[in-house]
Amino acid sequence: MRAILVPALMALAASGILAQAPKALELVPPQKQGGMPILEVLAKRSTSRAFDTKELTPQQLSTLLWAAFGVNRPDGKRTAPSSMNKLETDIYVLLKQGVYVYDAQQHWLVPVLADDIRELGGKQPFVKDAPVTMVFVANLSKMGNSDRAEKLNTANIDAGFISQNVYLYCASEGLATGVRGWVDKETLAKRLKLRADQQITVAQSVGYPKLEGAGH
Repeated sequence: MRAILVPALMALAASGILAQAPKALELVPPQKQGGMPILEVLAKRSTSRAFDTKELTPQQLSTLLWAAFGVNRPDGKRTAPSSMNKLETDIYVLLKQGVYVYDAQQHWLVPVLADDIRELGGKQPFVKDAPVTMVFVANLSKMGNSDRAEKLNTANIDAGFISQNVYLYCASEGLATGVRGWVDKETLAKRLKLRADQQITVAQSVGYPKLEGAGH
């Protein structure tokens, strides 16, 4: 599949469609062993509203995304459940060097924008400091024929599972994280060029903890 995607991205770049997008990012293999025991992780889980600007390591970014919603079985199923295995949640990753979408099957980052728009990942001033902000976007077209309200309710539940995986990984790794719904979803959706059938559910920032800022 990756052999097909790479030439396709090159063709789009040549046409100018991806002229404003960063290069695709290969991710190192995720860490799947080690970490803290689960009860210690639960004891340390917290929400942070203060982040150091230090970048995550390539290993941390890779394992973070895999823990969030990566493939953990040969049949392609994921680390978080999704209703009827619709896999409707896409993770848009806002980084200093640009915006990407996480391709869980290939475990790499597909480019979207070359701009640093991390400040749009929330309305609070601390958001711009976090080196990584994940935006969970529900692709409602994958969710069958139920009405939009029902789809959104299901998508919100599924995003909650993914978010909790992020919390647990961050607690184990000694990283800070915080999920929020307080996002200018309309403005962010425009910058991400989302379709009408794509809906932002929540955003979640990850980084190293700053000395100030208590969890809750």
